[in-house]
Amino acid sequence: MRITSSRIIAAALLPVVAGIVSGCETDGSPNGQSPSGKFHVSKDAGKRMTISIVANSQGSTFPDGTDENHNEYLDYIEQNTNLDIKVTLPPLDGYDDKLSVMMSSGDLPDMLNAPNPSWFINYVNRNALMPLDDVIERYGPELKERIPQEAWENVTVNGHIYAVPSLNEVKGAEIMYVRKDWLDRLGLQPPRTLDEYYKVMKAFAERDPDGNGKNDTIGFAILERLGRTAPIFGAFGTQIMQSAWYERDGRLVAGATLPETKEALAFLAKLYEEKLLDPLFPLNKSANFQEKIVSGKVGLFSAAWSDTRGPIEASRKKDPNAVWIPLEFPIGPNGSKGTYDMSLVRSYNVIPATSKNAEGVIRFLNFIGGKGHRDLKLGFENEIWTKVDGKMITNFEEHTKHYYRGIYSALADTIEPDVSKDRLDSLGEQFNLWDNLQRIERSLIRSKFTGTPTPAMGKYNVRLLKEQDEAFTKIVLGAAPLSEFDAFVERWYSEGGEEITREVNEWYDRRQMK
Repeated sequence: MRITSSRIIAAALLPVVAGIVSGCETDGSPNGQSPSGKFHVSKDAGKRMTISIVANSQGSTFPDGTDENHNEYLDYIEQNTNLDIKVTLPPLDGYDDKLSVMMSSGDLPDMLNAPNPSWFINYVNRNALMPLDDVIERYGPELKERIPQEAWENVTVNGHIYAVPSLNEVKGAEIMYVRKDWLDRLGLQPPRTLDEYYKVMKAFAERDPDGNGKNDTIGFAILERLGRTAPIFGAFGTQIMQSAWYERDGRLVAGATLPETKEALAFLAKLYEEKLLDPLFPLNKSANFQEKIVSGKVGLFSAAWSDTRGPIEASRKKDPNAVWIPLEFPIGPNGSKGTYDMSLVRSYNVIPATSKNAEGVIRFLNFIGGKGHRDLKLGFENEIWTKVDGKMITNFEEHTKHYYRGIYSALADTIEPDVSKDRLDSLGEQFNLWDNLQRIERSLIRSKFTGTPTPAMGKYNVRLLKEQDEAFTKIVLGAAPLSEFDAFVERWYSEGGEEITREVNEWYDRRQMK
C-alpha cells in the first residue's frame, strides 16, 4: 500500500472516476420496484437488517430535496439488499482523524471506509477490527469473484482478511501538459529531456509567453507538500512516496531515502532559487492551483489525468487561444523517466470488532461490487446516459446532478477496462481521458512493495510522512540546506524507518521464495 505525496489530488480524481453508464440486472420480479421503476428487489436479498456506515463524501453535493440518506441510488441499494442503511459523511478535512475519533467512541458504526493504509493497519494492530473471512465466504460471493487475489492479499494480516478492498482502476495519476501556443510564440519545441524542460520553464517565467507585457507568468506550478512533482522525481528514477520501495543491491529501500531523491530536490531547489517555480507553492491547495491554470498564469504543470476535463478545459473556455497538449515524461540525466504507480487498493471497508451487523455490511458491499456495480458507478440508463449507434452518450446535466452516486460505488469498486474506456470517451473524446491513462500506464515506475501495510508502518508512517513533507519543502524553499536531506534520512531510519525496512524486506524475501 502506498501513501503518495500526491494524495492531495485524490479527491479531485474520484468524481470523474465515479460516473456514467449502463442498465441494471434484476431477477425479473414484478414486485418491489423503486419509484423510478428501474430495479427490483432480489429474491435472495436476505433478512431485513439495519446497518450504519461511514463513507467518504468525495466532495459531492446532492440535488435539492435529497441527501446521503435520501436519494434514488441509496433507495436502489436498500431495495435490492433488503437493508436499511444509515450513512454518515464526515468532513473531508481531517477525514482520518474523524474516523479515529469514531473508533474511540462508545457508539461505533457497523462499517467505516478508510482510504489510508496506515490507519487500516494501525487498527488491525489494536485488535479493533473484525476478521471477515467467514462472513465474506457466506455473504460475499460477488466480492470473491470480482476482487483479485492480489487485492485480498493487501488486506490480509496474519492469515485473516480485515477489510473489503475497493479497487483503483487508475494505475497512475500524473501526466505533463503544456500550452503549445506559448511554445509557438516563443519559438520552442515540446520538451523531452529534463534540460529541455528547464529551458521551457525559464522561458515561460521570463519571456512573457502570454504577450501581455507583464512579468506575471509561472515557469512551473506545483502544489503544497511538493504535490504534482512526480514526473520530476521520475526523471531521477525515484518517487517520494512514503511506501514506494525500489530494489537496490538485492534489498528494498524506501524511495524517499534514495540519493536520487536528493538529486531531484536539488533540481527543484534550483528552480525555486531562479524564480522558475511558483513562489507560493507551499500555499497551493487544489482550488487556487487550478485557478492559476484557468487564469492563464501557468503554461506547464503535471496534470491529473482528468484535468483535461477540469482546469485545462476551463482555461480553453476562458482563452480560446489556449492550446494544451500532453508531453512525454521528462528524461533525466541517466535516462530515467516516469511517474508513480497507484496502489491496486483504493480504500478499505472495515467492520469494528463490536459490530453485530457484519452480515448486512457484506451484503451491502457485495451488491455494490456485484449486481449493482454498473448502475451505481455509471448511472441509470436513459437518465445519465443512452446508447446511440453502439456508443455511450452522456447527459451531462444529469451526470453532474447525480455525481453523488460515486459515494456508494467507490465503496466497492471493481475494474472493467472496456466499460471504463466507453465511459471515459462518453464524457468527451476531446478530453483524451483514456489516452491520458494509457500514456501514464506506459511510464510507471513501479514500487517493488505491494503487500499489506506492515505493523511498523501503522505505528510510524503518519509521523514520518509529516517530517518528510516538512524537510523536503524547506529544502526546495532554500530554508534548509541540501544536507538536510541526509539528516532527514538518518532521522527516518532511527524513528521507525529501520523497523519498517526490516519488515518490508522480510515480506520481499518471502515473496522471492514463492
